[in-house]
Amino acid sequence: MTIAESSSSSRVAHFTTERTARCVVRGPEDPSAVRELWIVLHGYGQLARAIVTSIASIDDGTRLIVAPEALSRFYNSGGSRDSHQEATVGASWMTREDRLSEIADQMTWLQKARDAFAAPLAPGVPLTVLGFSQGAAAASRWVASGRVNAARCICWGGAIAPEVDLGESSPLRAARTYLVVGNRDRFISEEQVATERARLDAAGLPYTFVDFDGGHRLDDATLRRFTQGSL
Repeated sequence: MTIAESSSSSRVAHFTTERTARCVVRGPEDPSAVRELWIVLHGYGQLARAIVTSIASIDDGTRLIVAPEALSRFYNSGGSRDSHQEATVGASWMTREDRLSEIADQMTWLQKARDAFAAPLAPGVPLTVLGFSQGAAAASRWVASGRVNAARCICWGGAIAPEVDLGESSPLRAARTYLVVGNRDRFISEEQVATERARLDAAGLPYTFVDFDGGHRLDDATLRRFTQGSL
């Protein structure tokens, strides 16, 4: 337990506690058949099974796709309590509330998931980390932490987390980094794309920008470009 100082008469106490988290997995059950490991992080308000469905086109029997689910679930509804019976459930990687603790928890969870699924695989199986929408920030934080040896970091429909070190010593530079955006993404304007690219260019971070004809979604044709080695 840690207790943080407060300017008021109240104090905030933090505890580390175990909880049950889940992954949705697609691909071969036999570890010897796995040639690539993909860890995919869903967007805000999604669940893990949604992104696994969206990325199913690259499941060719040699690719193990693992989708850890964010730890904070909620009802996707703005109505009354009764509406919760019919509302869909989504999850969030973090909010501004107790932000640093949530980031630490997500890092621990992602690392545990990676270790569990990578351990049985043959040495040298490459890891691709793909984060969609809000998951892009979570993916970039994780790769930039230096705790995961990723061959590729794909930030799709979202930006690299603003606090991530982009300098010469950043572990993010050890991975091939991609920004992928649909040209009709209603959540990301051309100005936002330009601002993000300018930030990365100013830091000298090597990355590849990829756009496709579509909105705020994963795109099968673009995914196949990653699997076919054309990106």
